[in-house]
Amino acid sequence: MAPMGIRLSPLGMAVFCLLGLGVLYHLYSGFLAGRFAFFMLSEPAAGGPETPRGSAPGGAVDLRELLAVSVLAAVRGGEEVKRVREGNVLNAKAKGKTREGAEEQLTTGDLLSNRRMFYLLKGAFPAVQINSEERVDTADQETVSWDRSIPEDIKQKIQPKEVPAESVTVWIDPLDATQEYTEDLRQYVTTMVCVAVNGKPVIGVIHKPFSSYTAWAMVDGGSNVKARSSYNEKTPRIIVSRSHAGKVEQVARQTFGNKTVIIPAGGAGYKVLALLDVPEKNQEEADVYIHVTYIKKWDICAGNAVLRALGGHMTTLAGEEISYTGSDGNEGGLLASINMNHKALIEKLPDLEKTSHK
Repeated sequence: MAPMGIRLSPLGMAVFCLLGLGVLYHLYSGFLAGRFAFFMLSEPAAGGPETPRGSAPGGAVDLRELLAVSVLAAVRGGEEVKRVREGNVLNAKAKGKTREGAEEQLTTGDLLSNRRMFYLLKGAFPAVQINSEERVDTADQETVSWDRSIPEDIKQKIQPKEVPAESVTVWIDPLDATQEYTEDLRQYVTTMVCVAVNGKPVIGVIHKPFSSYTAWAMVDGGSNVKARSSYNEKTPRIIVSRSHAGKVEQVARQTFGNKTVIIPAGGAGYKVLALLDVPEKNQEEADVYIHVTYIKKWDICAGNAVLRALGGHMTTLAGEEISYTGSDGNEGGLLASINMNHKALIEKLPDLEKTSHK
């Protein structure tokens, strides 16, 4: 008996094909939906906030971005400094005394500048260590955002460079030369930001709020400031603190002769700018910067970074490099120069090194 064959009508064939297409559609649409969901979860929403660089320990930070936000922080802090001074609402009070017994002043300008600078930097790079001259009160916390834009002059001169977030320490001075600020000696006042990597200063920003001049530099990167064309090594003009000009003058004239000019000035940032080619009519010029007493690192880190980037030097009076980790103070005084024989200067000034430890 021959086997019976199964024959489908044309209508049955059509139904069978439609069922097959339905199964394929169901399977494929499920696959597409899964891929779409994965894509949406893995990509940030268009226009949504980006995750800040260096937002977690172990992350990396881009030094070019850090330079850009450091410049912005110095300028924003400077706006507060200028506004308070011009409004004559300093509310100056003593916050303590220096090791030499001089009274240290604190003003509203210090506090408002510090708040603006600290929270701008912290918001942009949450995992980075920030050291500031003034204490940050959490009750005064504010949100200061950065749109992550980089100025064209920085883009043109600086290439992106990432370093581990844990290797970075930021030092900010929200108002350098507070004493002079209270005396309305505005030319000495600066706001400063410094970035140190493994203790070495690599980014420096020095901003003058009352003239809107800003100097910045990055080691092995670039800068918007340069050294002057010449310096006098035989009878240098030496810029020093207003409070101890006499100590330096006596030893300097014994070393370089009676023609040596001593320039008393306020503010460490101002003194570093005095060594450079700064197009400011009220900026004095000097060949060497000397400080013979204890000084805080937020006062000198930015200037140190700028000088290093330009091929200059800032050391203790004994010629030791200054590390920007650990304690916030530098015990050994300092000597700063550029385009001069720095080692020879140190050897000529042995008596000053002894003075710094008194």
